[in-house]
Amino acid sequence: MVLLIISKSLKMGTCMAVNPLLIVGSISLDTIETISDRRESILGGSATYATVSAGKSADVHLVGVIGTDFPAEWMTIFEEYSQDLSNLDQKDGQTFSWGGRYPEDWDDRETLFTELGVFTNYKPKLTEKNKNTPILFLANIHPELQLSVLQQNSKRECVIIDTMNLWINTERKKLKEVIGYCDVLLLNEFEAEQFTRRKNHDDQGAVLQSLGPQQVIIKCGRKGARLYSGHSVDTIGVFPVKNVVDPTGAGDAFGGGLAAALAHDESIQEAIINGSALASLCIEGFGIESLHRASNNEIDHRKEYLRNTLNS
Repeated sequence: MVLLIISKSLKMGTCMAVNPLLIVGSISLDTIETISDRRESILGGSATYATVSAGKSADVHLVGVIGTDFPAEWMTIFEEYSQDLSNLDQKDGQTFSWGGRYPEDWDDRETLFTELGVFTNYKPKLTEKNKNTPILFLANIHPELQLSVLQQNSKRECVIIDTMNLWINTERKKLKEVIGYCDVLLLNEFEAEQFTRRKNHDDQGAVLQSLGPQQVIIKCGRKGARLYSGHSVDTIGVFPVKNVVDPTGAGDAFGGGLAAALAHDESIQEAIINGSALASLCIEGFGIESLHRASNNEIDHRKEYLRNTLNS
């Protein structure tokens, strides 16, 4: 996981909050194909990866929806990594499901199917407790749902938003409205170019910041990381992963790790390092399996490695 960050200032501004952390996104049953393996109905979704990643260190409040077919074994994952499941709704019907196939080089992932199930008409309604959480991570879901959650929370101090190319193509106007609320915006480099119609990262950051975010994070794959803060530039490397098994959810794991660090009032550099370490773990197993089994010692080891790449 590698990033480019463009920031208005070294400080996080309004993002100096502490726990708890509200995570909103999709929960799915995924089918994943690679050149060497295939897994069916494994736990996935943007909220899932973010919750497991963040829940290793933060007080997570999960917002999402599942169907009556949702396996009990997966519910134990949410019970382990979330401190509040009052907004995990279960509706009659099928859980959102998605299938994807990866080529040998891991680029150009092919979507095999998308079945929305109970996610089709999902309208999150926050509990009174969750209306008062100071930090929100709105993982990749329809901008209309992101906006709905934003408007229900009157105590927000730091809003972190992720998105994807689909919403840039189909919901650009609504996405711009959501971006106007956020403090930290996450995109990959292809999405940043798609949204801004600029090829240069500096130009992309300037355009995106003009919409409202204090921080814009552009994830750049395997090419390293740069942090723009005023006139200073920091560089951040990547943790070397020897065997990529499944890249699904790496961006969501990064976002969850980043949000968890900010919930502990850590610096933006430390937040990036935490997110990057967890993302590197995510891609070493199918679904959440590598994230789930990762020890604190292993996470700390990867974070220390990444700290040593800062400005090197």
